[in-house]
Formats: sequence, structure tokens, C-alpha cells
Amino acid sequence: MILEIERKFLVSGDAWRSQVSGARRIRQAYLANGGTTSVRVRVIDGSSAKLTVKGAARADGPALSRPEFEYAIPVADALAMMEMRNGRIVEKTRYLVPAGAGRTWEVDVFTGALEGLVLAEIELERPDEEVALPDWLGREVTGDPRYGNMALALEA
Repeated sequence: MILEIERKFLVSGDAWRSQVSGARRIRQAYLANGGTTSVRVRVIDGSSAKLTVKGAARADGPALSRPEFEYAIPVADALAMMEMRNGRIVEKTRYLVPAGAGRTWEVDVFTGALEGLVLAEIELERPDEEVALPDWLGREVTGDPRYGNMALALEA
């Protein structure tokens, strides 16, 4: 089991664009969503796919950490699974922006029904880890359920 620890922010400017070191196109959908668990399928650049099971934030830990299991699957299987989704397919381009100290900001620019939404997240090793916050970040939305990928997929 991997424990995912991340912080998430709204993005309030375009200054990050000049620092991009890579990008990938992501299409994802949720197959199941319970009170404590979600199952997501994701296709990356049309050439690879993953099935991810995420648990809820741990009751005995900080809200920014939760268990995560991720497995590579064939793209054809992922596309077939997307037909069994709950809600809509979420489409975004994920830009990678160096954050220093071996960390990377992932800036998600959403398209389709979520056009205009831009979120940045950073994965950490510890919940109390210090991270420099660039000036292009807006309000922190870590723990705000409205900005979780599952909520974005299920929102009408």
C-alpha cells in the first residue's frame, strides 16, 4: 500500500507556464465511489492506462493523506471500463513544473465541462513537510471535497 500525501491549490496566474518541464493528456472516469473508497480508470496520452483504488482520508492522520493502490492495465480494457463509469469522463492536460527539492507541481488544466478550472497539486513524503509555495498559486483546497477528481466527475 502507498499512502498518498498531497496538497492541492487553485491556480491564479499563468506564470507557471514558462517553467513547464513536461505534459501529458489524461482522460479518467470513476467506476465506483463509496463513502470510503473510489475506483478510477485513467488513460494517459492514449498509450497507457491505470486502475486506481483510493481510500478515504485516514481518521488517525491528517486530511491530506489516504491509502492508494495503482495498477497498469491494457488501454483497451481501460476504454471498455470507461463505458461503465459513474458520471462524466474528466479530461485534462497535466503539466509538470519543478518545485525544487526533488518535488514536482502537477498543474491540471481541465477541458470540456470543466473548462477554465486549473488546479495544482504536489505530493509529499510527510504531512508536515515544508514546501515553497510559488506566487501563481491561489487558495489552498486540500481537503475541500468540491475539488476532488471524483467530485468533478460526478458533478452535474
